[in-house]
Amino acid sequence: MTTSAPRRPDLRPLVVAGVTAVVSLGLVVAAARWGWMGEDVGRGGSFCEAPRAGWVRQPANTWSNLAFVVAGLAVAWYAADRTRLGLTLGAHPGLATAYAVLVVLLGPGSMAMHATQSDLGGHLDLLSMFLVSAFALAYALMRLVHRGPAFLVVVFLVAVVAGMAVQIRGGSVPLVGHVGNAAFGLQLLAAVAVEVALIRRRSAQQDVRWGLASLTVLSVAFAIWTTGQQGHGWCRPDSLLQPHAAWHTLCAVAAYLLFRHYAAERVVASAPAVRPSAAKNPAHRR
Repeated sequence: MTTSAPRRPDLRPLVVAGVTAVVSLGLVVAAARWGWMGEDVGRGGSFCEAPRAGWVRQPANTWSNLAFVVAGLAVAWYAADRTRLGLTLGAHPGLATAYAVLVVLLGPGSMAMHATQSDLGGHLDLLSMFLVSAFALAYALMRLVHRGPAFLVVVFLVAVVAGMAVQIRGGSVPLVGHVGNAAFGLQLLAAVAVEVALIRRRSAQQDVRWGLASLTVLSVAFAIWTTGQQGHGWCRPDSLLQPHAAWHTLCAVAAYLLFRHYAAERVVASAPAVRPSAAKNPAHRR
């Protein structure tokens, strides 16, 4: 009797995410160090942490973004075993790699703003956020309407462009501040609504615990985010323990849990055939 050799992990997701992490972090550190993003205009200054002298203006809010890099690499590592990717990601494993890359990019994107407080850094911060919210929305819609990755790409691009258009136009919204934050939140809420519709439809088996865990962590993160504003009673500008840094860390955890929700999708098991009753079986008739 022969046994099949164990399946080797597919390290390509980890390689792609790792290269993305090294290159993007290297670029943002160099840009902050040598001032490639322009002058400090106070972008991100509404958050509690006081700007320091030197090339990293908000150290806690900057370096806490490494949590996104770790989360993206964790997604890539999990995706190395295709048998764990579930129904849709298993059919399209490249989407798992794409999601890992987008989560990684959240780190350098947010670092660009908090390290430099430049206008370009602020745009990169929102862009990295829209990359993830647009993916979440597009991936949910793709599964809802039974379409393929090409459909996801179109919806993804439209959502990113729309979000950035709102961001560049500018304006403020109560509670969340910049209108770009509101657009990001609306995309996430729309993605959640579609995920709920998918669960209710039951066309695939969902382990809702991962999705609920992601949503719970994100909700806690947002509650903490509201305390990390200038003028809040809990604000300690000179402390390295910053609420906004906690927001980054918890959002990274939520992004990983969302991926596990995606990977937990399974085919609905068919109901077992009903055996005919003895009363209807001719062999048991009197």
